Amino acid sequence: MATIDIPADMELVYQRPESLTPAHTHYCPGCTHGIIHRLIAEVLDELGLRERTIGIAPVGCSVLAYYYFNFDMAEAAHGRAPAMATGMKRTNPDKVVFTYQGDGDLAAIGTAEIVHSANRGELFTTIFVNNAIYGMTGGQMAPTTLPGQVSTSCPSGRDVELAGFPMHMAELLGGLPGTAYVTRQAVFDVRGIRRTKKALTTAFRAQLAGLGFTMVEVLSTCNTNWHMSVLGALEWAKDKMVGYYPLGDTKVSDAVRAMLEEK
Repeated sequence: MATIDIPADMELVYQRPESLTPAHTHYCPGCTHGIIHRLIAEVLDELGLRERTIGIAPVGCSVLAYYYFNFDMAEAAHGRAPAMATGMKRTNPDKVVFTYQGDGDLAAIGTAEIVHSANRGELFTTIFVNNAIYGMTGGQMAPTTLPGQVSTSCPSGRDVELAGFPMHMAELLGGLPGTAYVTRQAVFDVRGIRRTKKALTTAFRAQLAGLGFTMVEVLSTCNTNWHMSVLGALEWAKDKMVGYYPLGDTKVSDAVRAMLEEK
């Protein structure tokens, strides 16, 4: 990879995080997975955790995430990342363990794994990327597809009388006693990106302190399968997704609150 020589009188203020590799990604142009990857890498670098981290890639668009993160990664069967993370963390309690999962992996085939891991208070962090559709397999309806939203498997829009209502995973997991910190954020603009990074920092700090299960749900876009332009997808997400999936914390335990108040 080519390097850039910085003049002595200039300060380098932006560069690739050490926790990211220089590999070109396979994600579609406009996909926000890349933003989320970078935020995770920045947080791990800033907390000095790269050498202690184990990430678990899912089945879905981010199935190849292990190419992009510059630390130990494992690949789980579809939906089983929380089960693998449980074993990883219990046998390596000094490690920082996180799962990176989409809506199909976490909220469909992996529902039992994530619910029971959270309820047990397993000491790992989940980053849940919610783009309201199945991206890798061609744009079918997901557990998080909005009412009336069109997909290849519901071309007339999601009918809640037939398919049920979308899953609010942050609210569901936030109500369990084993969870320490659960939040929903978005990466549709600079303000949202900053809040997402802050949430990731809190989640990893809570894991380090052994306070319980932590999850950061991140609303994302899929302009390819939504059949929109990049900017159109961002505007649709702000207008439709945020209205249905409210942003903010759904669970901040007393222990996490005390941690945040510490200097």
